[in-house]
Amino acid sequence: MHILDILIKKRDGYKLTKEEIDFIITEYTKGRIPDYQMSAFLMAVFFRGMDDEESTSLALSMRDSGDVFDLSDINGIKVDKHSTGGVGDKVTLVLGPLLAHHGAKFAKMSGRGLGHTGGTIDKLESIPGFNTVLGIDEFKDQVNRIGLAVVGQSGDIAPADKKIYALRDVTATVESIPLIASSIMSKKLASGADCICLDVKVGSGAFMKNMEDAEKLARLMVEIGQLAKREVTAILTNMDEPLGHKIGNGLEVLEAIETLKGNGPADLVEVTIEIGAHLLLDSKIESDFDVAKDKLRETLKNGSSLYKLKEMIEAQGGDPSVVDNPNMLYGTAKKYELKSISSGYVEKMDALSLGLAGMRLGAGREKKDDQIIHDVGLDLIKKIGDMVSKGETIAIIYHHERGLEEAKKLILDNIIVGPKRNKTVLIEKTIVNNKK
Repeated sequence: MHILDILIKKRDGYKLTKEEIDFIITEYTKGRIPDYQMSAFLMAVFFRGMDDEESTSLALSMRDSGDVFDLSDINGIKVDKHSTGGVGDKVTLVLGPLLAHHGAKFAKMSGRGLGHTGGTIDKLESIPGFNTVLGIDEFKDQVNRIGLAVVGQSGDIAPADKKIYALRDVTATVESIPLIASSIMSKKLASGADCICLDVKVGSGAFMKNMEDAEKLARLMVEIGQLAKREVTAILTNMDEPLGHKIGNGLEVLEAIETLKGNGPADLVEVTIEIGAHLLLDSKIESDFDVAKDKLRETLKNGSSLYKLKEMIEAQGGDPSVVDNPNMLYGTAKKYELKSISSGYVEKMDALSLGLAGMRLGAGREKKDDQIIHDVGLDLIKKIGDMVSKGETIAIIYHHERGLEEAKKLILDNIIVGPKRNKTVLIEKTIVNNKK
């Protein structure tokens, strides 16, 4: 088998075999195919595309390039979720304890953030002492004991994807749906869960800006999951405004705690319950979707799953008192109340710009080695559809001076106040495995 033959075949629009895809991924990972030939392959895929079988073969080949975790030692069906990224997305922090309370086994390996927001691991590390690095045996033991664990991804998960993604970033081939889908699914399939719910964000603060592309991505990832013999569901959720009110690592943990106490924002509650109900069905804990949603909603309302978050924090070396005293997550950050310069309704918010405001304060990373500042960020007092008066506080900025002026300008320029009372549709669409 020769790389040049494969490049010509894909360049001319023909379907590649599993063996050809395995060859190019294996040889590139081992350094026997140079970057310039892999760049040619990626560009050929960008323009010619891949069908579902090719995309699945690519995902599985990248999965098999590193560690593939066997979680069969964990009793019961293992569940996981993945978000394609958004602003203020702290669903995992609420979902894990909620599902564990209902008997699910929530076994999640998460990443760090690069860009305008921190990742789930960055958020958890705002809890004093919290350890995001567990050996696989410790990880499985914890899930068996308390029903959940959230840890950082192993450096050996899908190394081919890591190497290829870095190349896509500098060859203008990031925005390819087969490449995006296989990248995400290679890591999810390597992590070992039986059931996965994918939260595909769409809108100004998301990677997918329009419904058509978001739906294509979601359907392809569900199909890859099915061909890989996993239960996969995808929901498409709106990211034209941030999820919840708080943006920033410690602030998002605080909002997750408040949600588990029964005081969460409606949009965060809705997305969490939607994902949770799908996973309860897929893990055979519940058999009726609406009943599952009602049970999860009642649990959040009465605060009865909060103890599971405390158990996870304690099990992973963190200070569990943060659950009872979440104000400690504010740290030493100063507060600045930003006032509206006009009256009316919040008509529009640009979620990406608000995420960038948080990044300027230190809540995200512009470069891979940037250090996250855990106690900075935004608390959005007003959301789309809310009435606001001139001079009323629309956001509280938590800061250490760095980036304050730039953040103020980004917020004022991107929270649009006018005469129309708009409403956000949060759950745009659900795409389920066609076996269901």
